[in-house]
Amino acid sequence: MSSFQFNSLINLKLTQESGQTSQSPWRHNSVGNMDEFNELIYLKVPSIINELNDETINLNNLPILLKLSQDKSNFNEFSYLYEFPKKVGNHQFSNIFDKNNLSNNEIKTIENEIKKELAKIYDLDFDLEKFYEFLLDDEKLAPSVDFCNGLRLFIAKDPFECIISSICSANNSIARWTKSIDKIKRNWGEKVEFDSGIFYGFPNPNQFLDFYETPIEEADADGHSYEIDCYTHNLKACGVGYRAPYMKKASQMILDEMDLNDIFNMTYDEAFDLILKMPGVGPKVADCILLYGFGFQEAFPSDVWIKRIVSHLYFDGDEISADKTRDFGIDYFGDYAGYAQLYLFHYARKSGLMEKIRK
Repeated sequence: MSSFQFNSLINLKLTQESGQTSQSPWRHNSVGNMDEFNELIYLKVPSIINELNDETINLNNLPILLKLSQDKSNFNEFSYLYEFPKKVGNHQFSNIFDKNNLSNNEIKTIENEIKKELAKIYDLDFDLEKFYEFLLDDEKLAPSVDFCNGLRLFIAKDPFECIISSICSANNSIARWTKSIDKIKRNWGEKVEFDSGIFYGFPNPNQFLDFYETPIEEADADGHSYEIDCYTHNLKACGVGYRAPYMKKASQMILDEMDLNDIFNMTYDEAFDLILKMPGVGPKVADCILLYGFGFQEAFPSDVWIKRIVSHLYFDGDEISADKTRDFGIDYFGDYAGYAQLYLFHYARKSGLMEKIRK
């Protein structure tokens, strides 16, 4: 496919690997002076007529492979290509999605949707330069600009995946929860084959209800045909631990009690109160979901490290609660609260401040 370009200040690698996200980084490859990132996304586009056999193909949730590339020395732009799927599940699509079989309008619609998705996922409409002016006016935050140049919010492709990932991340390391999410995808996600490789979608809430929570539960259903260690098609085997029932209960709640699309139209306080009702979700996880899943930039996720950083910078090191930290962040940073939290965490981690606070 043709190559397209975005002209926006963004460090793609830093944005994906900042540690403050609710989705796994995209598949990364370093080639010379270029960073490359590949990921499966789903587009909502109109139906297409397959002229080979006069078949109407419903392209709601069309899987596309995005291939981003960025010069490691230039964070003011990045380019991207995209691929159509060869095979989705057991269905072959190689001939249908040949560019020669698509009209110009169909190609234009698909490419416009890709641009919208990229702008949303990487928050490209956010004015970083204006935000940097805000940071530079605060002597405590000013040094973060150099450490975080080009860092943007990394918004989840799918709000439901963000919710499950956020529940999985509670009291968990980045490496562990991202590995768990990858196992969930490989166990139950839709398998999509491209020329560039195989990728997996994320299961939906209905599917989660049918997942076994433990190896024992899976073995019981199978009549214990194998040794217990052989049963890996369950949530505990994915490494989610005690969070397995939370994930299933949250899925049930989403199906029975809420439409996730409605949350985008709520006020921050309304959305926070609603998300907080989910099992396994406390204030910090709720704010992560709202910030990275729904783009509520006034959210200020407050864990033990953010609490220590805020205490050190703004309260002379005095002990403060997580609630007070959150209230301070929302009041002090206002509409920039989410970005301020992102920059505070990365700055503290890379500048040595976190080690200083640890000691």
